[in-house]
Order: sequence, then C-alpha cells, then structure tokens
Amino acid sequence: MLIENHAWSRRNVLKGLGAAAGIMVALGSDSRAERADEEGEAQAKVTPPEDLMREHAVLHRLLLIYETGLPGRPDSGPPPVKEIGDAAKLIRTFIEEYHEKLEEDYIFPRFEKARKLADLVKVLRQQHEAGRRLTEAVLEVTGATENTDTARLEHSLRAFLRMYQPHAARESTVLFPLIQSVVSPKEYVQMGETFEDIEHRKFGREGFEGIVTNVAELEKRLGIYDLAEFTPGPT
Repeated sequence: MLIENHAWSRRNVLKGLGAAAGIMVALGSDSRAERADEEGEAQAKVTPPEDLMREHAVLHRLLLIYETGLPGRPDSGPPPVKEIGDAAKLIRTFIEEYHEKLEEDYIFPRFEKARKLADLVKVLRQQHEAGRRLTEAVLEVTGATENTDTARLEHSLRAFLRMYQPHAARESTVLFPLIQSVVSPKEYVQMGETFEDIEHRKFGREGFEGIVTNVAELEKRLGIYDLAEFTPGPT
C-alpha cells in the first residue's frame, strides 16, 4: 500500500512538474513573442536619414514629371501644363513646406551649432530659397487662364532640375549620413518620432504613402508610370 501511494505521489509530482513546465514554456513563448513584436516594431520605425531620403525619392519622381515639360520629348507636343502645375503644388506642399522645413528646423541648426559642414548647409539654405522662387514661377505660369508663357516655364523647369538633382544627392550622401554625429542618441530617436508626428498632422493618416499615390496618379496621366518603359533596348 505504501509502495502504491508512493508511486501515485511520484506520478502526480511528475504530472505537476510537467504542467508547470508547460506553463513556463507557454509563458516563455508569449514573452518571446512579445519581445519579437517589440523588436520588430523598433526595427520597422524609419530613422531620420531614411525618412528624409525616401522623401528625396518622391522629389526625384516629381523631377521626372517636370522633365515632360521640356522641349525635345518623343511626342514633341505642347507641355502638359495641368500635370506640371499639379506636380509643382506637390513640390510646394510636400517638399518645400514639409521636407525642407524639417531640414531647416531640425537638421541644419544641429550642424551649424556643431560647426560641421557649415559651408554646405549655407548653400543648401540658399538653394531652398531659390527653389521656392522657381516653384512660384511654375505655379504662376501653369495657373494662367490663357497664353501660357512656355519660355518662362521651360526656363524655370530647367533651373529647378539643374539645381535639385545635385542638391538632393549631396544631402543624401554627405549630410544625412552624419546626422547621428551632431545629436545625442536620445535626440536621434525623438527626431524620428517628431518627423512622423508632423507628417501625419500635415498629411493625415495616409501620410507619406498618400503622397506617393498622388505622384503615381500624375505619372499615369502622363504615361510615365510603367517602370519598364525606361528600360533601353538593345544597342
């Protein structure tokens, strides 16, 4: 009888240990899953340089739209005034009043305070001002109800393209990679959160993705959306 009771007790102890182990495994799995979710969320967050550079990618797509307004296009027709005007509005709201404002409020002052790349930042500020004047000219020409001044439009588009291609490239390859050298780790994280907050306050829940959709619609209207169209044929 004692042996049977001992065997019964041992079986129950083992069952209890097994159940406890199962609970611990389950809790451990949940804990690991939660940690994985948190790590995934942290990894998914866009850093300030990544945020700014993907906005540069939107700018480059808008520059392609601007190029359709220049003479020498394959269709050799009149410039697509309506689409260029719509692109200029996106440049005004997304690039100048949002992207460049982030640079001017949060990026440039850090470099200036640290006395780092000061000459570059000075030129970048000057080019922002020049770009806004050119955008205003494009908006005036494309907003005219009659007699589009195509000569002024072409001049403004060419000047904008010539300046912003190297401007964006210099920021992406020289300035943005050094942001972490002029802010503390805490400021760096906070900067990314601030950028995201401003983006959604200004452009709603869709934010950046909504702007990309708007650009894509313009590309479709102009027949330049299909990426395969840019692939050269055999030489």
